Amino acid sequence: MLSRKKVIIRRFTPGLLSGYLPVSDFRHDESLDLLDLSGRVIGVPLEGIKMVSFVRDFNTSDMVNPERLLRKTFIARPRTEGLWVRIAFTDDDILEGLAPLDISLLDEAIADHGIQIMPPDVRGNVQRIFIPRPAMASLQVLAVVTTPTKKKQVEMAAEERDQQQKDLFSGMVSTRLH
Repeated sequence: MLSRKKVIIRRFTPGLLSGYLPVSDFRHDESLDLLDLSGRVIGVPLEGIKMVSFVRDFNTSDMVNPERLLRKTFIARPRTEGLWVRIAFTDDDILEGLAPLDISLLDEAIADHGIQIMPPDVRGNVQRIFIPRPAMASLQVLAVVTTPTKKKQVEMAAEERDQQQKDLFSGMVSTRLH
């Protein structure tokens, strides 16, 4: 059995849903199977979902912003590694975040029909956000953020590969056919 995490589902129509979802592979037949706070599993159509926020606390007393997502854009260039993306929603809202820099980005896009990002304020209540593909009007990659040490490792590996390639052919003698 998969462990479930606390989520708040924000829909385009008024109304928020709180409950529990697995961390990944939670889409089934164009809907999400949400385990609500009363213990019932309800199917939530993917088409009407704006975003799913994986949260630390539900904050059920706050009906306007229980996610406590105070910042939707980065103040400066993020320091954490990832794809810095800007998502425009179909309702003209904007959200920035960091998407993974590995194959899990494609896995999520295929399995869950959307992407997961880390929000600009990682110290807040929202730990991660899932945005379904139907909710996105556009997706813009602003930057590829890597750590300086990783960049150096990639450059060194490329130089080593180039040197090995040169060494591979250095002993060959050129012959011409007459």
